[in-house]
Amino acid sequence: MDVVILTALGVGGATLIGAILGFLFKDISHKFSDIVLSFAAGIMLAASVLGLILPSLEYGGKLGLLVTVVGIFAGALALNVIDKIVPHLHRLVGSDIESHPGSGLSKVLLFVTAIAIHNLPEGIAAGVGFGSGDTSQALLIAGGIALQNIPEGMVIIGPMLASGVSPKRTFIAAALTGVVEVIGTFIGFFAVSVSQIILPFALSFAGGTMLYVISDEMIPETHAHGGERGATYSLLVGFCVMLVSDVLLG
Repeated sequence: MDVVILTALGVGGATLIGAILGFLFKDISHKFSDIVLSFAAGIMLAASVLGLILPSLEYGGKLGLLVTVVGIFAGALALNVIDKIVPHLHRLVGSDIESHPGSGLSKVLLFVTAIAIHNLPEGIAAGVGFGSGDTSQALLIAGGIALQNIPEGMVIIGPMLASGVSPKRTFIAAALTGVVEVIGTFIGFFAVSVSQIILPFALSFAGGTMLYVISDEMIPETHAHGGERGATYSLLVGFCVMLVSDVLLG
């Protein structure tokens, strides 16, 4: 349990680390940010397959394949529905937030709500990973999610400050999005701890949410600023790092 608590704090704290870096380095280039985010995407891609989807097949028994496929699509559809209700980060940064009517507080609430809702499934994925009993694999999954949170925490700072939100409120907003991931990690862990019956579906569901985030959010974002080649190779490096780690720790 201590490992789960530390992991939850690490996953949520990564957003704060990114926010602090965002304050310190307000002029970080898109190219550098895209390379970091692509590396995290590669880690998450390997983690979703090796740490969530394949174990789902193993724990699913005779219906393993069906449960896994249904779980993957259920996870993706869940985030698709969320996207319809609340736009994600790349649709809020820049002119969108600056043109959003209302006070600085309403802009903060818009950002916090959008990012927090999308962060919850990622936290759940980190927690569900511990349900398989493979702590090293679960830590690698959480590490990939944490890496993704750092650049996300970085890129939200500039637009919020530019829109007139005070530095204090900006930092609090970033902290709240990290708290949501901590909560999600515990939800995922306790859900599979209470009932091992749902473990195969929970693993594949979490894998589906991660695949959705990678395909719908991370890859398009990293290929939108002219650095597609570097982003692609960075993703491959991240994938291979996860692959090597899995073999060495397996």
